[in-house]
Amino acid sequence: MTSEHWKDKPEKQDYPAARSYLSLLVEPNEAKKTAKALADEPGAALYKAKDILRAASLPLLPLDDPEVAKDLAKVRAGTKLSPVLLVRGDPLWVADGYHRICASYHLDEDAEIPCRIVARPRVNTGPKRTRGGPL
Repeated sequence: MTSEHWKDKPEKQDYPAARSYLSLLVEPNEAKKTAKALADEPGAALYKAKDILRAASLPLLPLDDPEVAKDLAKVRAGTKLSPVLLVRGDPLWVADGYHRICASYHLDEDAEIPCRIVARPRVNTGPKRTRGGPL
Protein backbone atom coordinates (compact mmCIF):
# COMPACT_ATOMS: atom_id res chain seq x y z
CA MET A 1 0.00 0.00 0.00
CA THR A 2 1.50 3.34 -1.05
CA SER A 3 -0.89 5.72 0.68
CA GLU A 4 1.61 6.25 3.46
CA HIS A 5 3.86 8.31 1.23
CA TRP A 6 1.46 10.21 -1.06
CA LYS A 7 -0.46 13.40 -0.38
CA ASP A 8 -4.11 13.63 -1.34
CA LYS A 9 -3.58 16.59 -3.68
CA PRO A 10 -0.68 18.01 -5.71
CA GLU A 11 1.10 21.01 -4.25
CA LYS A 12 0.39 24.46 -5.68
CA GLN A 13 3.92 24.80 -7.11
CA ASP A 14 3.44 21.62 -9.17
CA TYR A 15 1.11 23.39 -11.59
CA PRO A 16 3.49 26.21 -12.64
CA ALA A 17 6.21 23.55 -13.02
CA ALA A 18 3.89 21.52 -15.25
CA ARG A 19 2.98 24.61 -17.26
CA SER A 20 6.64 25.46 -17.80
CA TYR A 21 7.42 21.95 -19.01
CA LEU A 22 4.33 21.73 -21.20
CA SER A 23 5.18 25.08 -22.84
CA LEU A 24 8.15 23.26 -24.39
CA LEU A 25 5.78 20.79 -26.05
CA VAL A 26 2.82 22.98 -27.02
CA GLU A 27 2.09 26.66 -27.44
CA PRO A 28 2.21 28.58 -24.13
CA ASN A 29 -1.55 29.23 -24.21
CA GLU A 30 -2.24 25.48 -24.60
CA ALA A 31 0.25 24.74 -21.81
CA LYS A 32 -1.63 27.17 -19.56
CA LYS A 33 -4.99 25.55 -20.39
CA THR A 34 -3.61 22.06 -19.79
CA ALA A 35 -2.06 23.02 -16.45
CA LYS A 36 -5.39 24.56 -15.44
CA ALA A 37 -7.21 21.39 -16.49
CA LEU A 38 -4.83 19.39 -14.28
CA ALA A 39 -5.55 21.73 -11.36
CA ASP A 40 -9.30 21.43 -11.96
CA GLU A 41 -9.24 17.63 -12.23
CA PRO A 42 -11.20 16.55 -9.15
CA GLY A 43 -9.72 13.16 -8.36
CA ALA A 44 -6.69 11.01 -8.72
CA ALA A 45 -6.28 7.88 -10.82
CA LEU A 46 -3.88 5.18 -9.67
CA TYR A 47 -1.21 3.81 -12.01
CA LYS A 48 1.83 1.61 -11.42
CA ALA A 49 5.22 3.32 -11.66
CA LYS A 50 6.44 0.79 -14.23
CA ASP A 51 3.40 1.43 -16.45
CA ILE A 52 3.78 5.21 -16.27
CA LEU A 53 7.43 5.02 -17.28
CA ARG A 54 6.62 2.63 -20.12
CA ALA A 55 3.72 4.74 -21.44
CA ALA A 56 5.89 7.86 -21.29
CA SER A 57 8.87 6.12 -22.94
CA LEU A 58 11.04 7.42 -20.10
CA PRO A 59 13.99 5.61 -18.57
CA LEU A 60 14.13 4.79 -14.88
CA LEU A 61 16.44 7.29 -13.20
CA PRO A 62 19.04 5.72 -10.89
CA LEU A 63 18.95 5.76 -7.11
CA ASP A 64 21.85 8.21 -7.06
CA ASP A 65 20.06 10.81 -9.19
CA PRO A 66 19.96 13.85 -6.85
CA GLU A 67 16.20 14.47 -7.17
CA VAL A 68 15.31 10.78 -6.87
CA ALA A 69 17.53 10.50 -3.79
CA LYS A 70 15.85 13.60 -2.33
CA ASP A 71 12.38 12.09 -2.83
CA LEU A 72 13.47 8.78 -1.31
CA ALA A 73 14.85 10.66 1.70
CA LYS A 74 11.49 12.41 2.08
CA VAL A 75 9.70 9.04 2.13
CA ARG A 76 12.16 7.66 4.71
CA ALA A 77 11.55 10.76 6.85
CA GLY A 78 7.79 10.23 6.64
CA THR A 79 7.14 13.20 4.34
CA LYS A 80 4.41 12.48 1.83
CA LEU A 81 5.05 13.07 -1.88
CA SER A 82 2.83 15.07 -4.18
CA PRO A 83 0.77 13.11 -6.74
CA VAL A 84 2.09 13.31 -10.29
CA LEU A 85 0.58 15.25 -13.19
CA LEU A 86 0.12 13.42 -16.49
CA VAL A 87 -1.15 14.30 -19.96
CA ARG A 88 -2.62 11.38 -21.86
CA GLY A 89 -1.25 10.71 -25.33
CA ASP A 90 1.32 8.68 -27.21
CA PRO A 91 3.66 9.02 -25.57
CA LEU A 92 2.26 9.95 -22.20
CA TRP A 93 3.63 13.28 -20.95
CA VAL A 94 4.78 13.51 -17.35
CA ALA A 95 4.01 17.18 -16.79
CA ASP A 96 5.32 17.04 -13.21
CA GLY A 97 6.60 14.21 -11.04
CA TYR A 98 9.15 12.22 -13.08
CA HIS A 99 11.56 11.98 -10.14
CA ARG A 100 8.75 10.96 -7.78
CA ILE A 101 7.73 8.20 -10.19
CA CYS A 102 11.31 6.90 -10.29
CA ALA A 103 11.62 7.06 -6.49
CA SER A 104 8.38 5.11 -6.15
CA TYR A 105 9.58 2.53 -8.68
CA HIS A 106 12.73 1.97 -6.61
CA LEU A 107 10.54 1.35 -3.55
CA ASP A 108 8.10 -0.96 -5.36
CA GLU A 109 7.67 -1.07 -9.14
CA ASP A 110 4.12 -2.35 -8.69
CA ALA A 111 3.10 0.33 -6.23
CA GLU A 112 0.25 2.50 -7.45
CA ILE A 113 0.93 6.21 -7.74
CA PRO A 114 -1.87 8.76 -7.46
CA CYS A 115 -2.00 10.84 -10.63
CA ARG A 116 -4.02 13.66 -12.03
CA ILE A 117 -4.41 12.96 -15.73
CA VAL A 118 -6.00 14.97 -18.53
CA ALA A 119 -6.25 14.66 -22.29
CA ARG A 120 -3.58 16.12 -24.50
CA PRO A 121 -4.54 19.49 -26.00
CA ARG A 122 -5.71 19.38 -29.58
CA VAL A 123 -3.25 20.93 -31.97
CA ASN A 124 -4.73 23.29 -34.53
CA THR A 125 -3.29 22.18 -37.86
CA GLY A 126 -4.79 24.99 -39.88
CA PRO A 127 -7.84 25.20 -42.11
CA LYS A 128 -9.60 21.96 -42.92
CA ARG A 129 -9.78 20.93 -46.52
CA THR A 130 -13.29 20.28 -47.75
CA ARG A 131 -14.03 17.80 -50.47
CA GLY A 132 -13.76 19.56 -53.79
CA GLY A 133 -13.57 23.00 -52.18
CA PRO A 134 -10.76 25.50 -51.73
CA LEU A 135 -8.29 25.29 -48.87
